[in-house]
Amino acid sequence: MMTNVILVNENDEPLGLMEKMEAHQKGFLHRAFSVMIFNPHGQVLLQQRAAAKYHSPRLWTNACCSHQHPQVNDIKWIKERMNYEMGLECDIRLKNKFIYKAHFQNGLTEHELDYLYEGIFNGYPIPNPAEVASWRCVNLPELKQEMKVVPDNFTFWFKEIISRFY
Repeated sequence: MMTNVILVNENDEPLGLMEKMEAHQKGFLHRAFSVMIFNPHGQVLLQQRAAAKYHSPRLWTNACCSHQHPQVNDIKWIKERMNYEMGLECDIRLKNKFIYKAHFQNGLTEHELDYLYEGIFNGYPIPNPAEVASWRCVNLPELKQEMKVVPDNFTFWFKEIISRFY
């Protein structure tokens, strides 16, 4: 299935569409989103990416991340992705946005203008095994300590999110 991403400049002005893998091969800046989900106790919901993911397999990251859909409202699409990846539904709100760039060993580059959303979920996720190998909830201080001790266990963008916003 071919998926397009929305190319943008540093001011988040749309420049057009490009197939997702081509954008990652060429390192073009495009929109993405990351969702931080907390439980009512303030713990962060983490997912471990599935082994078959095209980059960052088996690394721990935020509850849901993907790319905006060119023809679907952002909130509607993000909620669909959260349900698809983690089997959860909750309200979300935009917290911030930031640009990051990361090169991967497989030759791909993530150059993304990442919209960071937050939500609170009271329940247990039902992850999609094609997307998620495992999940857990953790307190922020414990997460930050773990990231210091074993930083290679976490995705690049998730480390950026925690260091910049939490």
